[in-house]
Amino acid sequence: MRILLTGANGYIGLRLLPQLLELGHEVVCAVRNKNRLSANKELLSKIEIVEIDFLELPETPAAIKNIDAAYYLIHSMSGSMEDFDEQEAQSAKNFNKLMAETSVKQVIYLSGIVNEEKLSKHLQSRKRVEEILYQGDFKLTVLRAAIIVGSGSSSFEIIRDLCEKLPVMITPQWVRTKCQPTSIRDVLLFLTGVLGNEKCYNDSFDIGGPDVLSYKEMMLQYAEVRDLKLYILDVPVMSPKISSYWLYFVTSTSYKLAVNLVNSMKVEVISNDKRLEEILGLSPISYKEAIKLAFYKIEQNQVVSSWKDSMSSGRFRKNLNKYIQVPTFGCLKDGQSIKIENPEEVLERIWAIGGLTGWYYGNWLWKVRGYLDKAFGGVGLRRGRTHPSIINAGDSLDFWRVLLADKEQKRLLLFAEMKVPGEAWLEFEIDDKNVLHQTATFRPKGIWGRIYWYSMFPLHYFIFEGMLQKIAKGDKK
Repeated sequence: MRILLTGANGYIGLRLLPQLLELGHEVVCAVRNKNRLSANKELLSKIEIVEIDFLELPETPAAIKNIDAAYYLIHSMSGSMEDFDEQEAQSAKNFNKLMAETSVKQVIYLSGIVNEEKLSKHLQSRKRVEEILYQGDFKLTVLRAAIIVGSGSSSFEIIRDLCEKLPVMITPQWVRTKCQPTSIRDVLLFLTGVLGNEKCYNDSFDIGGPDVLSYKEMMLQYAEVRDLKLYILDVPVMSPKISSYWLYFVTSTSYKLAVNLVNSMKVEVISNDKRLEEILGLSPISYKEAIKLAFYKIEQNQVVSSWKDSMSSGRFRKNLNKYIQVPTFGCLKDGQSIKIENPEEVLERIWAIGGLTGWYYGNWLWKVRGYLDKAFGGVGLRRGRTHPSIINAGDSLDFWRVLLADKEQKRLLLFAEMKVPGEAWLEFEIDDKNVLHQTATFRPKGIWGRIYWYSMFPLHYFIFEGMLQKIAKGDKK
C-alpha cells in the first residue's frame, strides 16, 4: 500500500515509519520542514517527503494524490496553552480538504480516551478532531489511547524524572486519578494492525494495557522496577498552577506542556472496550513490562525518537530554515581555531557533545546557566539528547536545537533555544587542513542584547577556549 504519514517527525511517527517499511509499504512522509526529518540516510532513501503545513491549505502535492491510506498523527498540545484546540481543529479541516483531492480509502487517527463526561481541554480537542475527521470522504479508524509508555515518550520521561530525582514527594491530589497506560510496542501493533482491515472502518476503539493504575501507583511501580526507595504524600493544597510549576522545574517538560498535562491528569482515562484486541488477536503487555522494555532500549542506545525532539519542546516552533545561514552583519562573534591531529576522533567528540557527555569544559557553569534558563521560563539543560553519539537536524541538544549535522562535511551547527535577548548560534567545523573552527555568533536584540553579550564576554572567553582545547585533545574532564 501507498501510505501518507503525517506527523512523521513526532514521537509516534518516527516509531511507526520503520514498521510500515518493514511491512513492505510505500511511505510518503508529510512534514513542515523536510530538513528536520530525524532519520538516517538508509531510511530516508526508502521514503518520499513532502512539505505540508496543515495550519494552512496548500496545493495538493502530486506525491500524495495516489495514496491508499493515511495516518493522522498531528497535535499541538505542547506548543500552546490557549489556542492549541483551534489549531488542531483547523489542521483537521485542512487535512479533510487535502484528502478530497487524493485516492485515499482509509485514515487512521491516534486520539485520546474520552469516556468521561467532563473532559480536559486537551481531550475535548482530541474528540473534536475525531468528529471533524469523520466528516471526511474516507473510511476513518480512530484509536483512543491513554498515556503511552516507552523510551522517549513524554509520560515515561516525566515519571522517570520524578522517581529518579525525588525519593520523597509531596504531590497534588491528581496523583490518585486512574488511567490505563499502554506500551509504545502495543500502540504500534494496533496502528499497523488496523491498516486495511475493513472490520475497523468507520469505528472508534479504545486501546489500553491490562493495568488500571493511579499516577501514584504508576510511580511506585516504576520505583519497584528500578529498585528505588520512593515515598509519596499527596496533599489537597497544590493548585493546578502550582502543580504545573512543580512538573516544569523538576522534569524536562516545557511549562506549556506541563499546564496541559496537569489539566488532563485530573480526568480518568480508562478503556471501555476490548473489541480491537479481539479483532486483531493482541494481548497488550503490563505496565511493568513496558517500563522494562523502555529501559532495554535506553541501555542498548536504541531510542528511536523522543518527545523532546519535537519543535514544540523548545523556544522556537517556526521553520528553522531561515536560521541555518548564520548572519554576518549586526552580529557579535567569538571565533577560535586549533590545529588537530586526528580529525575523525575530534569529530566523534563533537558529535557526542551535550547530554551525559557534557560540554567538555566548565560543565558546572553550563549547569548553572541551565538552572537560570529554567528559572526564567526557558528549556534548561534537562532535555539532554536522544542518542549519545547520533545527531540529526532538528534534534534538541540540551538548550540548543540542531540546525545542521553533516559528518561528511564535518560541520555541526546549533541554534540557541535558551532565554537570551537575541539569537545565538554555535558552530563546529573541521576544514581540509585539519583545523577545527569553533564559532559562537550572537545577534543582539536592542541595547539589552549588547549588555548581555559584553557582560558575559569574559566568561565566554574562558569557556569557549577551554571547550575547544578539550575537544581537540580528547580530555573532557
